[in-house]
Order: sequence, then C-alpha cells, then structure tokens
Amino acid sequence: MRVLVTRPLEDASEIAAALKARGHAAVIAPLMSIAFDDETPLFLDGVQAIIATSANGVRALARRTSLRDLAVFAVGPQTAAEAHKLGFADVKNADGDSDALVAAIPGWASKTGGPLLHATGRDGAGRVAADLQAQGFDVRTAVLYEMVAVTALPPEARMPVDAVLLFSPRSAEIFARLATPAFASGLIAGCISQKTADALSPLRFREVRIANRPNQDALLDRL
Repeated sequence: MRVLVTRPLEDASEIAAALKARGHAAVIAPLMSIAFDDETPLFLDGVQAIIATSANGVRALARRTSLRDLAVFAVGPQTAAEAHKLGFADVKNADGDSDALVAAIPGWASKTGGPLLHATGRDGAGRVAADLQAQGFDVRTAVLYEMVAVTALPPEARMPVDAVLLFSPRSAEIFARLATPAFASGLIAGCISQKTADALSPLRFREVRIANRPNQDALLDRL
C-alpha cells in the first residue's frame, strides 16, 4: 500500500523505513511542525525524574540541559527510545498511553523523593500532572514546545494513497478539518487509539483500523 504519514518530519523518516520493511511505500505529509520554546525558565534542582509523554518532550528537554543522569519516565517505546538516543541512561517505559504512565509512576517514584517534572507541549499539559497530584505527588509542568498545525493539506497528501496513519486525536482533528469527504472515503485510516479514531468524525473512510496497543509498532502491525 501507499501510506500517508502525517507525523512531523522528526519522526516521519523512521516510520517510512518501518513501512518499507513491511512492504509498504510511505508518502510523507506532516500535519504539524514543532516549535521549541528555548526561553521558558527550566528548574531542575531537586527533581527526582522527568515525565515524558512524547518524544518531542524529550527532544525539547535535551535542548535545554546537558544533564543526562535524570531519570525519565516515558509513556511508550518511541519516547523511551528517543530518551536513550539522546543520552539519558535511566529510562523507564510504561509501554502504553498517558493512563498507563500515570498507573506506572507510583511504582517508580517516591512521593517524598522530590518533584516530578512533566516536560510537555502546549497542548499536552494538565491531565497527567493533575492525576498524579491527586495521588500526592509533587508534579511541576514545563511547557517546552508547541505543535503548529498546517492550514492546508501538504501537496504530497493529494497524491494517490491507500491509507493514512494518525498518531493522536489532534492530528486526526486536523486531518478531518482539511481533508475532503471524497478523499477520505477511499482511504484506510490507521489510528493509534480509539480517541484518535473518534476525532475523525464526521469523515467517513473505507475502513478504520485501530492499534491493539497505543504505540507505533502496534499501529503498523494493524495496518
């Protein structure tokens, strides 16, 4: 199949290679680009661990500090792999979504061991910190980047394709806003979660396939 890859360029090449290994051809057409915030103050003194709910959170943190001995609590395998790639040695992987991460952290961290810092984007702040704070953890939030949506589908997205991969509810919302019903009706929509699939409404697709687990490998296997 020819598969539309909507992730930002930072992640698209890895997905394209994984698709090729599975016998598919990737058409890269990012729906968002990352804008790093290098000005917001970042305070790491006393922090016992970093909460990372995306690979971009790890990338943004690595731009701001040379420290690599901080523990990183990663939401899933792609985020954990990015942390290892950037030199963080103590990385734990919740192998799921934000709910799985919130459930795992009490087994990894101490409520009296110092604050946890959530390195996140502008649209990702809030719920993870609130859920952990409700359990008695001291959680601070550092908004270090913003995902900027395109205002029109990239030209590559108008090429003949068989499927589209969507990795978040926000990317699905953008695609639903910009794609025509006629274009969507001929596609298989590969969604990383049910919430992502729900965000495609009211577009109708030839088929919607949802990953068995909320990670990249599971989504590609489902495709």
